Amino acid sequence: GASGASLQTAINPKMSDAEDDYDAADSGAADCTPIEAGSARKGGFIVIKGRPCKIVDMSKAKVGKHGAAKCAFTGVDIFTGKKLESICPASAGLSQPIVERSEFQLCDITDDGFLSLMASGGNMRDDIRLPDDPEIAKKLQARFDGDVDTMVTLLKAMGQEQVIDMKDMAN
Repeated sequence: GASGASLQTAINPKMSDAEDDYDAADSGAADCTPIEAGSARKGGFIVIKGRPCKIVDMSKAKVGKHGAAKCAFTGVDIFTGKKLESICPASAGLSQPIVERSEFQLCDITDDGFLSLMASGGNMRDDIRLPDDPEIAKKLQARFDGDVDTMVTLLKAMGQEQVIDMKDMAN
């Protein structure tokens, strides 16, 4: 049947050799909202190559007489800090990850690298690992080892949560 072809694209929609490589808004992520490329702003968040990114740079280019305007984005993965780039038509629908920040008190770091965190309401969480970023992980461990009362900032986007920052607890 004719369904064979559409099945193929469903498995890997990125097979086409088009120069645009952006994540269309219908990528099915529930924790994203659609945004038109042309209305994205520096400092905002968009999904690039399936990763939630903060836009650090963007430019618009008009292409030729009849060409659509293109947007070029440079984003930084909010969890890994890796730079990602994307070019797409200004009218393209992109996904904007819903990013939530929350603060927790660091109570413990287990031997296997999990953090014991307490929310302001007193709820405990033990399911967050030390961050992938070795700098932050080292800093956090050092503060913990030195008995520094620490608040951590937990960033949540697209089903992933990670500590991205820390500060002294206010007394």
